[in-house]
Amino acid sequence: MLKEERQRLILEQVHLHNRVLLTDLSEQLDVSIDTVRRDVKELDQLKKLRKVHGGAISRSFLTPTLDEPIYLQNEKQQIAAKAVKLLKEDQVVLMSGGTTNLEVVKFFPRKISLTVFTPSLQVASELMNFPNVEVIFLGGKLLHEAKFAVGGMVTNVLSQIKVDLCFLGTGYLDPISGLTEFDWEVVQVKRAMIAATKKLVLLTVSNKLFSVQRYKTCDLNAVDILITELEPDSQKLHPFREYIDDIL
Repeated sequence: MLKEERQRLILEQVHLHNRVLLTDLSEQLDVSIDTVRRDVKELDQLKKLRKVHGGAISRSFLTPTLDEPIYLQNEKQQIAAKAVKLLKEDQVVLMSGGTTNLEVVKFFPRKISLTVFTPSLQVASELMNFPNVEVIFLGGKLLHEAKFAVGGMVTNVLSQIKVDLCFLGTGYLDPISGLTEFDWEVVQVKRAMIAATKKLVLLTVSNKLFSVQRYKTCDLNAVDILITELEPDSQKLHPFREYIDDIL
């Protein structure tokens, strides 16, 4: 595989999942870790991604700008438009992090009254633009790149609440393997979020369908509603209907 093709695929994975590991890229591209490390270093120097310990992260995920827009933003906006239709006045809502959830917040009705819990510093900051939304940040150890709180402080608070609705983003989704992630600490928080909600709404762009990572968050039968940018009757979504009743 030519270097240009390798680097294009690396950028696709980084933009899609926000953060990727060098070991995963090496396996996917069938090249050595050293080769991937050199590619990532070069792409970092070109300011096309950010090199971090053991992997790479999307620059647009860190600080979206006009030059570095959110990847698949149009698709994520379509998801957001569907998601906000589930909101009702005075609900208590739980939101994870990620660029799709950031788009959901932007689609909130301006005067809606809600209480929103979130371990995402970015989501909490965006929610502060809504005067009738009470924002409760679930503080703990902050992951630097994701700006997402993890650890016992977060899971302890989540064990004491039961919210009406949870908007959960995911990095990897498969009909058989369910929801998976590569960060064990994030998995623990997401498991606690799932246990803390009456209704779990999973948000994902269709490019993430049929992808699997190391650590399991939950089976698909834990999901009440799946929202993608696709039409609900899309052929690509059929394998998920065996496990999820409501797909929007």
